[in-house]
Formats: sequence, C-alpha cells, structure tokens
Amino acid sequence: MAERLVKIYPPFERFWHWGQVLLVIVMTFTGFRLYGIHEWIPYDQAVLVHTYAALLLMLLWIFAIFWHFTTGTWKHYVPTSNGLFQVMRFYSYGIFKGEKHPYRKAYWRKHNPLQAMAYLALKLAIFPTIWITGIAYLTYRLWEPAAGSGFWIEVVGNLHVLAAFGILSFIVMHLYLMTTGHSIWKHVRPMFTGYDDIVLSPEEEAYLEADEPHRIKPAE
Repeated sequence: MAERLVKIYPPFERFWHWGQVLLVIVMTFTGFRLYGIHEWIPYDQAVLVHTYAALLLMLLWIFAIFWHFTTGTWKHYVPTSNGLFQVMRFYSYGIFKGEKHPYRKAYWRKHNPLQAMAYLALKLAIFPTIWITGIAYLTYRLWEPAAGSGFWIEVVGNLHVLAAFGILSFIVMHLYLMTTGHSIWKHVRPMFTGYDDIVLSPEEEAYLEADEPHRIKPAE
C-alpha cells in the first residue's frame, strides 16, 4: 500500500461544494433576519435574497444529484459498519488522547464510515426536509385557501427552521473537525486543488499510472 497525492475531487465537485457553502451562508444570514435574530438588513430585502439564494441552491442540488448518479460518486456515501465503531471511539475519546485516526482515505472510499453516515443523513433527510418545506413556503398562496392551512404553515415553518439548524449544526461540526489532526490548510486544500493524500493498493496505483495519469502526481 502506498500513499500518493491523487486528484479525487473534480472541478464540478469543488464548484458544487463552494457554491453550496456560499449559498448556505447567505441563507443562514438572511434566515436569521427573518427569524428576528438580527436587523442588519431590511426584512423585505432579506426575504428576496433568501428566496433567490434558495432557488439557486435547489438548482445546484438538481445538477449535483444528476452528477452524483451519472459519475458513480454516490458510492462514496454508502454507509458501512466496517470501522464505524473505531471511528466513533476516536472522535469521542481517542482524539483527545492524541491517538492516530483509525481511518485512511482510499481511492474508492473518500469518506470514513461516520462521515458517510452523516453525509447520507444530510442528503436523504435534512436537505429534502428544508427543500420541501421551502417550496411549501414559496407556494403558500396557492394552498392558503385549504382547510387547516394556518396550522400546516406553522408545521412547515417549524420543520424548515429545525432543518436549517440541523444544517448549521453540521457546518459547525465540520469547521471544528477542520481544526483537529492536520493543519486547517491540509483539510481545505483538496477542495481547492482537487488533490488529497490517498492510500492506494498496488492495483489502484497501477490503474491510475496506466489509464488516468493526470489524476496522480508523480512520486517524489
């Protein structure tokens, strides 16, 4: 097994990542205004910006879903119990004792078991919730005349805020983990350059050297 610098994040994945980051920050800022936490911008302006940012984010998600399935990248998010408890133990105990991370990135497995589970929950539960409730908000005038709409708009609003705080919690944890282990730049670098340190089997290394040499940097 050899550790090599491999390009595992293609341009669209990096664009999708940073585009999502920017839009989520904008929506969080405007969402806090709508929720009454701050008054740094006018309410009407916050509604407009929040709405347009949400529509752009949904469009980005549609392209990302298509990209994940057509490229097979979705396989990186399939959860596994193999090594899950070792990783859980590391983050709950070992990390504070200076232990070495039990998981090493592999060519066909970018995320450790806990990451894969967290990302999958985010994509299959939290994102759809905020997406559906957001659309329900935008189309409220269409179903407002229906019986019980006043009750359901409160349910929609609470679910939307709950999902938003779920995403915010994920971001906070994501930022915290960037401060652990390697330097922050080593964590962030792959999403700028596309390259990350990957443990390759002899077969994977031979395949990349022969068929996709542009994805692997020459050994120094």
